[in-house]
Amino acid sequence: MAADRPIIAIATGDPAGIGPEISMKAALDAGVRALCRPVLVGDPDLVARHVRACGIGADIAVIEQIDAERPVNDGIALLACRSPEVAEIDFGGNSAASGRASLSAARMAIKAALAGDADAVVAAPQNQTSIAQAGIEFDGYPSFVARETGLSPHDVYLMLCFGEVKIVHCTLHVGVREAVSLITRERVGHVIATADRTLKRLGLAAPIIHVGGLNPHAGEGGLFGSEEIDIIKPAIADAAANGIRVAGPFGADTMFHKKGVDAFVVMLHDQGHITAKLLARNATAGLAIGSPILFSSVAHGSGHDIVGKGIADPTAMIEAITRLAKTGRGQYQA
Repeated sequence: MAADRPIIAIATGDPAGIGPEISMKAALDAGVRALCRPVLVGDPDLVARHVRACGIGADIAVIEQIDAERPVNDGIALLACRSPEVAEIDFGGNSAASGRASLSAARMAIKAALAGDADAVVAAPQNQTSIAQAGIEFDGYPSFVARETGLSPHDVYLMLCFGEVKIVHCTLHVGVREAVSLITRERVGHVIATADRTLKRLGLAAPIIHVGGLNPHAGEGGLFGSEEIDIIKPAIADAAANGIRVAGPFGADTMFHKKGVDAFVVMLHDQGHITAKLLARNATAGLAIGSPILFSSVAHGSGHDIVGKGIADPTAMIEAITRLAKTGRGQYQA
């Protein structure tokens, strides 16, 4: 690695959506370039199509491998992840070709981080319909990162980040019935411990974590369900016994008003995502925690309705890149 700034590999996401556009805009941002050396990962022909459609004035330097000693100073470095199907991809449409190409870019970026060629990965949004049409198992970036790094898909979690707020999800892209079955004492304990290690990796010496309940009013003492009594509260007690500063369970509808909390743990996807998207629309970054690499993404969709118009907002991508660039360099085990 070069000594001055970390290298961030930026997977360009769904090729039929706004991913390539916001990736390029983020890579050109002056604040981003001051903190790190961004390297896009995607198909060169496809990226060139987005450059023309969006009117982005930048030179693209296509590279075959990341070379820390040969930075691209003026334009954008693009690590070529060629797709023979790129000519078939229509902007704003779903297709198996898009699904395959998007995950190929993410996979290449992750391999670069595992090999030490990149210090971290930031991925533009995917389109799950296109990935499903390609017949690829995919329920979000955290489980994808887990599989690509040799872990169980249930052992990497999503931490949504915006401003000083961090929200960690115990379950993510599964049906509610399956999510409830996944919420065990062991899993809740594992996500609390993973959140604690990640917060310390982010520079907090003694983080404070609050845990939300599953049921309304955190079960109201057993009136609305017993999961808090049987599962969540014992897991919190286990974590506290191990020295983690953790409290709860709290009602998920009121917990986020609490001050002085470094991270909130929620049980279900919507408990965290609704809060994040109301408070920080299009400005939320998602950090996959628990894997051996630094990996972040954004919490918004692939924007098929505005693709190719040059109006996509790169704020969330810039936030994700900036957070990782400031975190520190090298691989870690969260």
